[in-house]
Amino acid sequence: MRLTNKSIKAFAYQGGWDVRWDDTVPGLGVRIYPTGKKSFVLSYRAAGRKRLMVLGRYGADLTLDQARDKARKLRVKVREGEDPAEAKRREAQGQTFGDLIGAYIERHAKVHKRTWPADERRLRLHIPQTWLGRKANAIKREEVADLHNRFGLRAPYEANRLLEVLRKMFKLAKVWGFVDETDVNPAEGIQRFKERKRKRWVEPEELPRLVDAIDQEPNVYIRAAIWLFILSGVRRSELLEAKWEQVLWNRGQLRLPETKSGEEQHATLSGPALAILQGIPKQEGNPYIFPGAKQGHHLVNITKPWGRIRKAADVDDLRLHDLRRTVGSWMTQAGVDLNLIRDALRHQNISTTLTYARLGQDAAREAFEDHGRRILEAAGRRGPLAVVEGGAKDE
Repeated sequence: MRLTNKSIKAFAYQGGWDVRWDDTVPGLGVRIYPTGKKSFVLSYRAAGRKRLMVLGRYGADLTLDQARDKARKLRVKVREGEDPAEAKRREAQGQTFGDLIGAYIERHAKVHKRTWPADERRLRLHIPQTWLGRKANAIKREEVADLHNRFGLRAPYEANRLLEVLRKMFKLAKVWGFVDETDVNPAEGIQRFKERKRKRWVEPEELPRLVDAIDQEPNVYIRAAIWLFILSGVRRSELLEAKWEQVLWNRGQLRLPETKSGEEQHATLSGPALAILQGIPKQEGNPYIFPGAKQGHHLVNITKPWGRIRKAADVDDLRLHDLRRTVGSWMTQAGVDLNLIRDALRHQNISTTLTYARLGQDAAREAFEDHGRRILEAAGRRGPLAVVEGGAKDE
């Protein structure tokens, strides 16, 4: 059959080794995986052996036209006596584990994971420096198990997340040719630490202490960010990476990045949240609401200032994500419909929202405005909320 974009998008996995071949370029095909993902492959013979080479993922790496062009060029090399798959394998296996980390972040995490900065941070902080210069296939399971165990004794949750990243990284290493298909994934078969399900948010009696601690923070951007987490329930990356152009002042919304399926997303901003945004100083030449240390970049790491605030408020076990959980919990306690909370916080399924229930566009606006009023009342705040002076104004 002649492959077309329409036909490729319509292909569904039919079991086994599922490849649909193209009549236009001999040997070019699309492999469909059980997950629904699709990759271009090239089948050819070199030195009497049948070879199959992965060219890249459909859409994410290559368009159909690009895949055909790449396949034609590789077939020329085959006719000239080369074996492109073997050359790719030798080149990849000449690269180090540090190179694999870079490939994982750039080719997978940044493309597919909204939380990629967390992956990058875990790898940077916890992977031994001695691993970076070694070949990827030289990392052994006992080494990964030892790393996971030592890290997990003090931080079991983080240790399990690091193990998940390593498992995915070594799985992709086979696809990218860093290791052989027959090599064992050294992050597989390692028992995870048990994790206690977190049931934490800001309690009403804790809020005044937390607000006082926020007021003591010298950095105006940190103060504003923490307040917005409490009021809006926006995820950390969504807020810290937001630009001024994403603020829809007249609608009282923050435009968020599109979903993987291309759907628009917006976060509702209550009156108190908008008041904080209006008071944030704009940094000339920087499009981000929360400017970072590098010129033109956004704020990345707020772990240290958040640690200061937690300590001053005597809430050492409170994580930043618990501020988002606080929005869901307080709305539930106020009697807001669970489906509305799910939509307002952009949960993927109702079970996530039910966590708040178990624990105790007009409608969303009303819910967030009510949440803002209850937060300010519990914090002992009266009148317009402003945490900084002389900042951005509604344009």
